[in-house]
Amino acid sequence: MRRVSPLRLLAALLLALLVASPVAAQLATLNYTVWGRVAARAEDSVAAARASDLTLSQLRGEIATWRSQFAAAQNADQARIETLKGQISALGPVPEAGAVEAPEIAQRRAELNDQLARLQAPGLAAVEAWSRADGIIREIDSILRLRQADALLKLSPTPLNPANWPAAYVAVSGAVRAVGGEIRDRAEAPGGLAQIKTNAPVIAFYLLIAGALLWRGRGWMEALSQRLVRLTSLRGRQVVAAVVSLGQILLPMAGVLLLVAALTATGLFGTRGTALLAELPFAGLTILTAWWLGGRIFPRDEASDAAIALMAERRAEGRFLVAMTGLLLAAQGLIQASIVPFAGMALAVGMLRGNMPMVVPPQTTDAAAAVIQAPMIALAALLLFRIGLLLRRQPRTSEPVAPDASARMRLTRLVGNTSIAVALVAPLLAAVGYVSAANALIWPALLSLGLVALLMVVQGFAADLYALAMRSDNAARDALVPVLIGFVLALAAVPLLALIWGMRPAELSELWTSFRAGISFGGVRISPTAFLTFVVVFAAGYALTRLLQSALKTSVMPKTRLDKGAQNAIASGLGYFGIFLASLLAITSAGIDLSSLAIVAGALSVGIGFGLQNIVSNFVSGIILLIERPISEGDWIEVGGNQGIVRSISVRSTRIETFDRTDVIIPNADFVSGQVTNWTRFNLTGRVIVKVSVAYGSDTRKVEALLAEIAHNHPMVMLNPEPRVFLVGFGTDGIDFEIRAILSDVNFKLATASDMHHEIAAAFAREKIEIPFPQRDLWLRNPEALRPATPRRAAPMPGKPDLGEGFVHLASETEDAPHAAPAPANNNPAEDEDDS
Repeated sequence: MRRVSPLRLLAALLLALLVASPVAAQLATLNYTVWGRVAARAEDSVAAARASDLTLSQLRGEIATWRSQFAAAQNADQARIETLKGQISALGPVPEAGAVEAPEIAQRRAELNDQLARLQAPGLAAVEAWSRADGIIREIDSILRLRQADALLKLSPTPLNPANWPAAYVAVSGAVRAVGGEIRDRAEAPGGLAQIKTNAPVIAFYLLIAGALLWRGRGWMEALSQRLVRLTSLRGRQVVAAVVSLGQILLPMAGVLLLVAALTATGLFGTRGTALLAELPFAGLTILTAWWLGGRIFPRDEASDAAIALMAERRAEGRFLVAMTGLLLAAQGLIQASIVPFAGMALAVGMLRGNMPMVVPPQTTDAAAAVIQAPMIALAALLLFRIGLLLRRQPRTSEPVAPDASARMRLTRLVGNTSIAVALVAPLLAAVGYVSAANALIWPALLSLGLVALLMVVQGFAADLYALAMRSDNAARDALVPVLIGFVLALAAVPLLALIWGMRPAELSELWTSFRAGISFGGVRISPTAFLTFVVVFAAGYALTRLLQSALKTSVMPKTRLDKGAQNAIASGLGYFGIFLASLLAITSAGIDLSSLAIVAGALSVGIGFGLQNIVSNFVSGIILLIERPISEGDWIEVGGNQGIVRSISVRSTRIETFDRTDVIIPNADFVSGQVTNWTRFNLTGRVIVKVSVAYGSDTRKVEALLAEIAHNHPMVMLNPEPRVFLVGFGTDGIDFEIRAILSDVNFKLATASDMHHEIAAAFAREKIEIPFPQRDLWLRNPEALRPATPRRAAPMPGKPDLGEGFVHLASETEDAPHAAPAPANNNPAEDEDDS
């Protein structure tokens, strides 16, 4: 299995997306005759199933181009077709059998139907051709997937068999000698060194610059990074360090490219040498990227925001393992490019020269490839095993850890355990002979770890950049925006992971095509284009609604005579109407036919009727409150035993602030179906009642005059209607009076009552008017029991303590005690003495 470098994966992904993009073809130039020949040739190749993978892939790409053109042709003249259908509908329904239609209408209907048939013909032909092309593509994909599965499950000769080792030695030595032979042959050919002499200055310059960049490039960038970090503010240090650290890849990579250019300028490399030189940039990029990732994931300093929390010695081990992984991936790429493809040719040359022993098995090429790749798989498994152990060795602490950090630690340990499992399974598969399966398991695992590490670095850089833009500290790194950026990065990495684990770019483009086509839901096809259209139109409508609301509240409403409650009601109604209208326009613009969702809407209505009736009731009640406005913001209301000031009225509920400064959320249905007291709805006036009692024998007219004077003198009491004082009755303890007055502001009801109470107390004390207190008559049932002449010890009552001799129970009763039943003697007279 040929390893694919990350750069090639990205290029394949972009190519797949370009192939899947709409084809800007002239629909009028669709030649169905040519298409028929192409489709027939493709169907013959699929039926024979003898074409190579490359041939089938090329044929699939050609068919996919035709399919894209047919998909675009299906909607040709759609507007004209809809117009014709409307014209036909305007003529009315077709008469029933036996009915006679007017000749003019019948002729016009026939003409319109002929035009409609001619306009629909290209679209119907495109639909049929698209279906044929789609079927061919599916068959080709099925064949390629089966071949890929067979290649993964192919059983090669075991690399542990010493009989297979000579074949691998001949293949490797033959490949090396072939490259050397190409160089020697070109150098010894007539005029072979002329190109070197001609390009000698350029070659020398390239080699000099390349050597300097490869030798000192990383050191220069590290020194520059440290100097810029010292000169940068605390907030921007992480961003500057991340940006400058990219130079550790760019400068040495420029050296690698100059080295390849210098070697190419010599003109000494043939076919194999050119393949080796073409792989060198990818190998260099792999090594440099791994080195850079190791430094970012396992930093040298004690960074508190490191992606993986490890001790200093563990971080050093991590950097070493990542660097060795990059070196191994680069070596694997060079072997796959320069040795494995030419193993069969090298073995053939070795057998002709007599270097191959006669005991070599027939599967010579497969045996050589298995033996060559087995050591690489073993080394990769060792590195993966060590990385898995390193990921599992995160320090455990008894201190509380943040939920996100705890989840990250659990995920890291899970990745470590999975890496260890893969590192154990892959060498076993290679030892048995499933070398292709081992390659398909071990190398994608290493590349996946590298991709995950790259995502962590990029997400951390985005978090640092957000914190710098917001001028905040490191706490902003855990805000919502960096988390959303990480989520988007994870979604963008899914196609790369699919390519890493063996998905073909054509399959990825097919998935992208299916995704762009959308999914069907209730007879409605929802595509990404329709979804984006819906989001954009709804967002624009929502923003416009909020803008109009703000303009009404700040510019228009304050200039009217409407009260604050009416203004808020109008603004809220406009907001709900605007959101509804924006939703309707967004659905229409997205092309979603709501009539297809009639059955779904019917089922939802049943659910609303049974399960969501309270929510719907509150919603309708909220609309009623906004229209009728029995209450408004700022009113003092009492509902369900709660009193407070209305602070906000929404569609579902109303929030009131009690006098304890607590918020109470009350469903709107309680305001419509229940009893609500509004103290300040239409005016602020309200009545206060102050009750007072005087002792029997007091001059009632004098008391009435004093109370009336107190009421009239209070500034909050209105004189029209004037306050009144009433003698309301004769109580058990005194004569009861009431002051009833209308206040100009009922919000001061409690304060007014308190002021009157103070004035009443002062006036009664000045005029010697007594305020009564409750009076009771004490009746002793058996007073002779109080004589201590004959001390005795009474038996304790159940539940009463024994207080010793000479203590008897003293019973007390109220005025109606003589009519009560006799009570038993009590042995605890202390309580009764207190009562007396």
